[in-house]
Amino acid sequence: MRRMEHQLGRRLGLDAGSRVLDAGCGMGEVARTLATDFTLDVTGIDILDFNLDEARRRSEKSGLADRTRFVECDYHDLSQFADGQFDGAYTMETFVHAADPERVLAEFHRVLRPGGRLVMFEYSRTPEELLDPAARAAFDAVCELGAMPTWHRLNHGDLEGLLESASFKVEAVEDVTARMLPMLRAFALLGRLPYATARRLGKTAKAVNAMSGVEMWKHQDAWRYNIYTAAKKA
Repeated sequence: MRRMEHQLGRRLGLDAGSRVLDAGCGMGEVARTLATDFTLDVTGIDILDFNLDEARRRSEKSGLADRTRFVECDYHDLSQFADGQFDGAYTMETFVHAADPERVLAEFHRVLRPGGRLVMFEYSRTPEELLDPAARAAFDAVCELGAMPTWHRLNHGDLEGLLESASFKVEAVEDVTARMLPMLRAFALLGRLPYATARRLGKTAKAVNAMSGVEMWKHQDAWRYNIYTAAKKA
């Protein structure tokens, strides 16, 4: 995970003190890495208040409260932020949860300055008609129980088109699936017993993360993991 965060920082390529939006910050781990190792000023947003409370507590404990702040906000509506307020923005496996991806990208575009950087670590999917029934069923279950409606729309190559339509210039797209498979394999091994237990008890919805790890490892032909680097057109 730290190597992924450092890849993010390098791809943002921003000067020290630059203002960055973390869209879906969780408990702020990525924000603190960027603040510490890249000296960025990070505003994290999330819709879960308990995540934000923990993010603030950890940043305070780490002495990073002056360079990381955490705000309850839905990335479909960034109206509390001014036009061009940020030099960069990023998502780390959070865009797939969007209900309206076009609106989210439009908001990212608005709050970024001209030339502002957008880096997205996100999944794409194999077209449904190319999947066998077992892979299709597994993919549908992961998306439904994991609340990831946009992943259904992101066939390989589709996010590039959405970015261009939102007036971003796509600079690079890298398929890094092979590099994250060792982590996924470990995740699948850890999740195997909880997932099997939940299925036997009819409680699969209570073991979504375990299910995702096991099923994504089993059906690797159904998805890819990509890094998208783009900039707001001037």
